[in-house]
Amino acid sequence: MNRSFRAVIYKVGINPCVDVPAGITARLKAVKGYIRITGTIDGHPFTQTLVPVRAAPYRLYVNGPMLRAAGKAVGDAARFSIGPDLTPPEKAYPMPVFLKTALVKHKCMAAFSQLTAYRQKEIIRYLSHLKTDEARERNLQKLMPMLKEKPAKRR
Repeated sequence: MNRSFRAVIYKVGINPCVDVPAGITARLKAVKGYIRITGTIDGHPFTQTLVPVRAAPYRLYVNGPMLRAAGKAVGDAARFSIGPDLTPPEKAYPMPVFLKTALVKHKCMAAFSQLTAYRQKEIIRYLSHLKTDEARERNLQKLMPMLKEKPAKRR
């Protein structure tokens, strides 16, 4: 169930953010202190993570795409609606077909599976954002030998 609040966007260092009311975060489940959420900023959807702050409310960092979508800037007030992100973490970044094909072809699927979940996600996310087939192939040619040579880390 989504909860709404209004907040003024301010900066911590170079990062725009808002404080999330404690009454809202108390109803959300934290994992290792962090709370995965989906929500909207003035009606524009986003997926983000609330960050714990010692002796202060949870903080929601408002990234550039969020600011642009809502037409907001630091110092502006915005309406937020947030709720728990129920997407399983491994489903947030599904493995692209070209990566799966390469892992099978080079017999590296087992080594890739033994990487930490975070490392797998980062590789998938990086490769998924490449725009050309040439860039994908170049990066796959770097990845496969690394998976074959290094003993894979255990989870």
